[in-house]
Amino acid sequence: MNRRDLIKQLAIGVPALALGKNLNAAQNIFNAPGIGYLPGPFKPTWESLSAYKTPDWFRNAKFGIWAHWGPQCEPEYGDWYAREMYMEGSKKYKYHLEKYGHPSKFGFKDVINEWKADQWNPEELLSLYKKAGAKYFMALANHHDNFDLYKSTYQKKWNSTQIGPKKDIIKGWEKAARANGMYFGVSVHAAHAWTWLETAQRADLKGDLAGVPYDGKLTAADGKGKWWNGLNPQDLYAQNHPLSEDSQDNDASGKQWDWGNGAAIPSKAYCEKFYNRTVELIDNYGPDLIYFDDTALPLWPVSDVGLRLASYMYNKSIQKNNKLEAVIFGKILDKQQRKCMVWDIERGHSNEIEPLPWQADTCIGSWHYDRTIYNKKSYKSAKTVVQIMADVVSKNGNFLLSIPVRGNGSIDELERAIVEEVGEWMEANSDAIYDTRPWKVFGEGPSTENNQALKDQGFNEGKSKPFTPEDIRFTTKGNAIYAVVMAWPEKGIVQIKSMKKGSSYLEKAISSVGLLSTGQKLSFKQNENYLEIDIKDYKPKLAYTFALKIV
Repeated sequence: MNRRDLIKQLAIGVPALALGKNLNAAQNIFNAPGIGYLPGPFKPTWESLSAYKTPDWFRNAKFGIWAHWGPQCEPEYGDWYAREMYMEGSKKYKYHLEKYGHPSKFGFKDVINEWKADQWNPEELLSLYKKAGAKYFMALANHHDNFDLYKSTYQKKWNSTQIGPKKDIIKGWEKAARANGMYFGVSVHAAHAWTWLETAQRADLKGDLAGVPYDGKLTAADGKGKWWNGLNPQDLYAQNHPLSEDSQDNDASGKQWDWGNGAAIPSKAYCEKFYNRTVELIDNYGPDLIYFDDTALPLWPVSDVGLRLASYMYNKSIQKNNKLEAVIFGKILDKQQRKCMVWDIERGHSNEIEPLPWQADTCIGSWHYDRTIYNKKSYKSAKTVVQIMADVVSKNGNFLLSIPVRGNGSIDELERAIVEEVGEWMEANSDAIYDTRPWKVFGEGPSTENNQALKDQGFNEGKSKPFTPEDIRFTTKGNAIYAVVMAWPEKGIVQIKSMKKGSSYLEKAISSVGLLSTGQKLSFKQNENYLEIDIKDYKPKLAYTFALKIV
């Protein structure tokens, strides 16, 4: 039995005795120096982790904001810069040539050195996000670029306290979040650097520098006389390994995200370093939430590292709080795995009320700041943001919104205006969001009939038809039902089919209907087709989406 198969058997809870002659190998995996888990009820198996219960604080919070900010934001040219700057002929490659020079001479390590974050004011930004209604805040701790944004013993040279800003970014975010009474989370993406940065091993195929290697294979010995003298680029790039199958195919990385389809399998040393870095992050910064940008858990199924991290995080939370308050997010989960953590859907949404709490995450622009989106004024509007939020919450979900941060640490005025408008809407309508649970049905209207199927557990955002006044989303709290009307009815009449006379969804007669933002009582009547509400004289300020309170 190979190591991968053994880990899988242990992870699904196969009793040790059943492993027979493989028991010693199993003990070697879990008891090697520096490996293990924090004592507590959770063990590093899917079976043990399936006892997880999502804490009420998270279910009640509903709305978080994310700063997906790191050195890849310094060029201000969008997502995956550190990978795509090494793709000859790509937009980012051409941009890099013009701005910085050839990637054989000026690689991503040098971009990091340019990043100073000299206008970063986490206290001001977190105050803004709190006013916008966010109850939790997520900060990028590292990306696939493998650069830690905190004081890191295991990535001790390639972290933000040593290079670039020379600041503890996570400590700054954490302090500001706590000061604003917000739950604090970190997103961890670095497990994928092993394959994601393989493009740095390439060279141009044509032109004056054809065949000259990019900087992805440099070592400490190459640093003499350079700014990075004494540093080993391999501690960052982790490219001292053979390439994955089809590595020259720029799309191969996505196909190999779960370490299959010919992906180069990381070494044990790489996996354990990732484990140690993440445990240190948990221990030193005490996050309430961890977002893993992985299929299921980091490095699964080629390593048990992700399982050990999950059990460590949960047991640590119990030690600290005397109960489990931690939240871990994972993607592309099967039914058992969804019991073990909170299922996250990237740039998408579920099409139904999910039996277990989940989260949708999206961004108003690109994950990493993109100046071209600012120039084109093509951010998601506040209207779109609150509509997505209402839809997600009606289906038992939470909503995490990324606001791109410029390389210098600020957000631009267009983004600020969007955040402020979301805050204005939340101030008027948040009772329909916070502390709520799904109603008997999540909603009605044309959008419920034309839902786009959830493909690959994500990326179905924006593929449905625009919302109309007939599109309504429901939540409930106490004895109230909230109806979020997704567009303003031009005639000022709201019609709700799910609350028609004799509806099986209604447990009692409706006694009152009010406009949530003002408390104004509205006239209404029920007939065999719908509940009809007259709102034409009470159009709220942000009428593109508004909530009614029905008792």
